[in-house]
Amino acid sequence: MQKQKLLIIGAVWVEPQSSAAGKRMLQLIEEFRNNNFDIIFATTAQKTTNALDLTNLGVKEVAIALNNVSFDALLKDLQPSVVLFDRFITEEQFGWRVATQLPNALTILDTEDLHCLRKTREICHKKKVSFSVEELLKRDITKREIVAILRCDLSLIISTFEMELLKNTFKIDASILMYLPFLLDEISEKQQKQLQPFKERNHFIFIGNFFHQPNVDAVLTLKKEVWPEVRKQLPKAELHVYGAYVKPQIQQLHNPKEGFMIKGFAANANEVVKNAKVVLAPLNFGAGIKGKLTEAMLCGTPSVTTKIGAEGMHGNLPWNGFVTNDYKDFAKKTIQLYTDEEIWHTSQKNGFSIINQLYSKAKNSKLFFDKLFEIQESLEKHRQVNFLGSLLQHQTLNATKYMSKWIEAKNNPIPNFPKGNSKN
Repeated sequence: MQKQKLLIIGAVWVEPQSSAAGKRMLQLIEEFRNNNFDIIFATTAQKTTNALDLTNLGVKEVAIALNNVSFDALLKDLQPSVVLFDRFITEEQFGWRVATQLPNALTILDTEDLHCLRKTREICHKKKVSFSVEELLKRDITKREIVAILRCDLSLIISTFEMELLKNTFKIDASILMYLPFLLDEISEKQQKQLQPFKERNHFIFIGNFFHQPNVDAVLTLKKEVWPEVRKQLPKAELHVYGAYVKPQIQQLHNPKEGFMIKGFAANANEVVKNAKVVLAPLNFGAGIKGKLTEAMLCGTPSVTTKIGAEGMHGNLPWNGFVTNDYKDFAKKTIQLYTDEEIWHTSQKNGFSIINQLYSKAKNSKLFFDKLFEIQESLEKHRQVNFLGSLLQHQTLNATKYMSKWIEAKNNPIPNFPKGNSKN
């Protein structure tokens, strides 16, 4: 097979130890490499100390600028056959330039999760009103994200719930959508037996990136609504809270006397989760697949979460623990899972089944690349079917192109020319 070039336009640098989004991007990079692609990763973001050095994976790293013609020159030089946008915002920023310079390149949008769904739920939670489709439809971010999906040749959707929402509520044609969850190695029986047993595990754990507002809210919920009741019944138990970019709001919750421990960034999250007895994730809003919960399953660590936490993650299979939205019941189930070894083992096995049946890297990766190559072989016909997307692409070129050029001109004004002689 002839080598192809993939250009990834990242919203941020890849930080697999900091966030589920970072893990997701790394999974995609590895699978594209396995399918004979040369990869270039470009982003406008500033690099942090937690960012992975992609050059060690054979990936070329490029810093790019917004509203700058230098990106056009980069596209002409690289000539990638596939361009992958990391979240809809990068498609908004760079999609029109890709369409202009590389009209035959296949464009893919990795949504990560539906940001409009997550943001609308956050707004509803803060206003203390119930989430509804009507609330979702009235948001500007919803219109922006749906338009970005329509403009691309293929959008990767991480959750079964979000797939159904896009097809049934937004009436998006299934031909431009691809359900692609996390790409994970199946857990063999040998690996299952090598994990820490129930009696050698200690404490509860929460783990998540604190740039992500649902995680901040979840820890506050644990502190106020769940942990006091758990601590009454289990006075020696501890809750260890891990995550990158801990905010002062979270750090001030640290209280060893209450067993509520803010641990901060985990250099090896996998090891931390493997040694914990139960993962807690009372997520009140959010979207997509929750990395903390798939990681719990991989580590053989049962969890207690909410309906939003488990949403779109386990199909018809039983959960890796308990799912409840009632805080008192959440505390009750937390105690039960921590103290009942039989229930704990059953929950652990449920988690293994979910990973092996739904998140298999081998199965899902093959489906993805079969779809990708199929679209490449008949790209013109594929785009004809997605007429609305072509129409929106045309309108975007006219609107966004000139706005971007205006910003570029404003940022780089033409020097004043010398004044010549003038007649009165």
